[in-house]
Amino acid sequence: MKVGILGAGQLARMIALAGYPLGLEFIFLDPSSDACANRLGKHLHGDYNDPKLLAQLAEQADVVTYEFENVPADVAEFLTSHTQVYPPSKALAVAQDRLIEKTFFNDIGIPTPAYAPVNSLAELQSVMANIGYPAILKSRTQGYDGKGQSVLKSEADLPQAWELLQGVPAIVEAFVPFQREVSIIAVRSRTGEIVFYPLSENLHRGGILRVSESRYGDDEQTQAEVYVSMLMTELNYVGVLALELFDVDGRLVANEFAPRVHNSGHWTIEGAETSQFENHLRAIAGLPLGSTAPVGYAGMVNFIGGLATDEEVLNIDHAHLHLYDKVPRKGRKVAHVTVRATEQNQLQDALKKLSELADQVDDS
Repeated sequence: MKVGILGAGQLARMIALAGYPLGLEFIFLDPSSDACANRLGKHLHGDYNDPKLLAQLAEQADVVTYEFENVPADVAEFLTSHTQVYPPSKALAVAQDRLIEKTFFNDIGIPTPAYAPVNSLAELQSVMANIGYPAILKSRTQGYDGKGQSVLKSEADLPQAWELLQGVPAIVEAFVPFQREVSIIAVRSRTGEIVFYPLSENLHRGGILRVSESRYGDDEQTQAEVYVSMLMTELNYVGVLALELFDVDGRLVANEFAPRVHNSGHWTIEGAETSQFENHLRAIAGLPLGSTAPVGYAGMVNFIGGLATDEEVLNIDHAHLHLYDKVPRKGRKVAHVTVRATEQNQLQDALKKLSELADQVDDS
């Protein structure tokens, strides 16, 4: 079976690496000539909406998926009429617009922070009486890793925050006084079977994920599973989905979802019976889903903008290095390191040492 992937970055690279033991082949469509996954399969070099390349992808791929949610939804819709595409294009359309996403959450019964759409500075000033301070102003589309966002602490922040968005449609969200940020990675098969990974507890800085830790047996696991099941069922979803949540005194509030494999699930490569990448391929290929059971205690540290030496990383017990073959630059994810240990204290020690290394070379 040949799998087509829209995008050829590190997530596509990890999907392909998980697929080769299953006998799968890969073809990537990506506008970047040096995309880091292109050596793992055929690379169609060009825009995502190039009709000739899309026709070639549809003809050669038995099934098509995508590695990030900013692929144009109409591209996924076009491909759906020519080949199998998973996850469905509806998931892309919902995830690409924060207002549509928040409304969708609320419509199916998943709680979110208070929010309001804003299309002008005057609208922003008007709705803040109900939203309150602090709050976050975000572009409705194209934002990721903290891009297109401004924190609003008082009325004085509004003009500059609006100016930074350069007039694009936006959404303002009330600040949630959370104790921690968590995410749940789930997989849904073509037949509707859903399996769940243990909750991940996540640490962000500057809007970018820095550390994730698997939390097997977490008190909020069941609540998270209910929400992600509702979401996947409503979307008739196939593949891996990540739902990011705020934990507010034991009550989970949805932040956003990613219709793809996710950074906070990288620990599954060494820390679960079946990684999120392999299970994504199993789901979209119509194969039985693999066990999501944890293997020991697991976590992950991102390297942003710069790299420690291989020796420095691998000298840390229980560390597994994953390089992306990307040139380091400011704010760019260039590698991650997973940790799998037999004891909780071993995991914590390794994550602490890796975080210190990552901070030393951080250029975010």
